[in-house]
Amino acid sequence: MPRRVPAAYDGRNSTSPARGRTGPRPRRRFRTVAVGAVVAAAVLSGGATTPVAAAPPGPVPYGPGGPGDQALQRALADLVAAPGGPPGAIAILTRDGLRQVYRAGTAEVGTRRPPQPDDHMRIASVAKAFSGAVALSLVDRQALHLDDTIGRRLPRLPAAWHAVTLRQLLQHTSGLPDYSKSQAFQDIVRADPRHHFDSRRLLDFVAGQPLGFPPGSRYAYSNSDNIAVALMAEQATGRSYESLLRQLVYGPLDLKRTSLPQGYLLPRPFLHGYFTAPGEPPEDVSEAVSASGAWASGGIVSTPADLSRFFGGYAGPELLSPATRHAQQDFLPGGSSEPAGPGVNAAGLGIFRYTTRCGTVLGHTGNTPGYTQFAAATRDGRRTVTVSITSQATLDPALLARLRATEEKFVCALLGDRGPEDWGFRP
Repeated sequence: MPRRVPAAYDGRNSTSPARGRTGPRPRRRFRTVAVGAVVAAAVLSGGATTPVAAAPPGPVPYGPGGPGDQALQRALADLVAAPGGPPGAIAILTRDGLRQVYRAGTAEVGTRRPPQPDDHMRIASVAKAFSGAVALSLVDRQALHLDDTIGRRLPRLPAAWHAVTLRQLLQHTSGLPDYSKSQAFQDIVRADPRHHFDSRRLLDFVAGQPLGFPPGSRYAYSNSDNIAVALMAEQATGRSYESLLRQLVYGPLDLKRTSLPQGYLLPRPFLHGYFTAPGEPPEDVSEAVSASGAWASGGIVSTPADLSRFFGGYAGPELLSPATRHAQQDFLPGGSSEPAGPGVNAAGLGIFRYTTRCGTVLGHTGNTPGYTQFAAATRDGRRTVTVSITSQATLDPALLARLRATEEKFVCALLGDRGPEDWGFRP
C-alpha cells in the first residue's frame, strides 16, 4: 500500500521549479464529490447528476471573423452559456502551420482574462496518448515490442496478469482491473485529495484481483493499462518515465509547456478549472487534487498550443515510423475514449479514430475535475483541432452531448476546404 507522505509535503511539480504559494485546501464539499466523480484517477467519470447552474458570464467571446468563424464562435459561446456550462472554453484549429483560436468565457472566474493558447491545464486521459507515444517510440527503437508481456517485463505483477501484452495494454483489451475504481484508492482520495501516491505502485491497489476477461477478447477502458505501459517503458530502458517523455516526446515535438507533475500545483499562467452545483457559485478545483494518483494515465499538464503540436506529430508521420504507425492505427470498432469523442469512436494503440459526418480525425479525449479535453489531427498531421473546457462535462449528460456536437462542428471546419486566406495567423 502506498505510504502517506508527511504533512510537510508541498505538492510541487517534479519537473518545474518550486513556487512560492500553496493553493487553498479544497472545501469539504469538493472532497465528498471528488470520489463520486472518480477524481482519484484524475481521468474518468461517467456518473450523471442534475444539470448544474450556468457559469457567470465572462468577457465577450471573439474569434477570427467570417461567417464560418462566427458559427463556430457561437457554438463555443453557447456551450459556456448552457446550463452547467464551463466558465471558460478555448478551441484551436491549425492547418499547415496556420492557426485559428476561438475562446469564450473567462480563464478565471471574477476576472475578464480570456483563455489563452499558452495557458496550462490538466489534460486528463489525453495523457494516455503520451504514454502511447513513449511506448511506440521505443518499439521503433526495438527497446520494446508490441508482443512483450507483463510476465517478461514486469514479473513482480500478479502471475494471473503475465500473458497481457503491450499491444493489449495500449488498446485497452488487457482485462486489467482499474486501480482507480478500487475502494482503498478512493478512500484515500476522499480523505485527502492532495495525498501523494507512489505512482509506480498504483497497480498494488488491484494486485489481488484477477483479469476481467481473457486478454485480447474484448475492449474495456482501464486506467491501469497506461500505468503498466509506463512501467514497461521504464523497465526496458532503465530510465524514468518522466525523462522518457522529455527525450522521446517533448523534445522532438518542441513541447515547451508540457510536464508530468507529482503534486497539485499548476504552472502559471493556467486555465482555472471548476466544479459547479445548483445554487452555488463555481468552485475552483484547479489545484485540489494531486497528479500523483493519475501519473501516466492522466497526470500530464499541457497547453492548448502544445496539445495541437503533439497530435500533429503523433497522429501524423513526424514521430513514428510507417510500420509502427500502421500498428498504431489498427483500430478496434466500438472502442471509445472516455468521454466518447465526436462521431463514431474506434480504439487504436494509444489513439482513437473519430468518424464524423464530415470525415475522420485521430486523437484522444479526457476529463478530470475542472477540465474536459478533446484533441485530434488528420492522418497526415497537417491539420489539428483541440477543444478544452474548464469543467468536467461528464457530470452532466446533456452538457456532454452538447460538447460532443460542438467538437464535431470544429472537426467539420478543420476538414473543410476553405482557402488559406481564411486561416488565422502563424503561431
